[in-house]
Amino acid sequence: MTRKLPPQLDPNNYEPADAYAMAALARGEANVDQQRRALDWIINNAAATYDMSFSPDNPSLTAFAEGRRFVGNQIVKLMKLDTRKLTQGS
Repeated sequence: MTRKLPPQLDPNNYEPADAYAMAALARGEANVDQQRRALDWIINNAAATYDMSFSPDNPSLTAFAEGRRFVGNQIVKLMKLDTRKLTQGS
């Protein structure tokens, strides 16, 4: 009997190109498209940033999903930060 995992615990979907992009990023050799693909995969799949985190029957799964989303939200926040303001007033 195969046990179905809740969506919050399902292994993340990825294509071979995602794995190649992540490996190239880790080596510091990713081209522009690979960098974008890796970041997109992290934000949308690994961190599930824009997914619903609420699990009505299991508060632990909600907390787990919120932890994943927190990582994605921090990445998105830094991407949208006005970096010109970081050095003002220093």
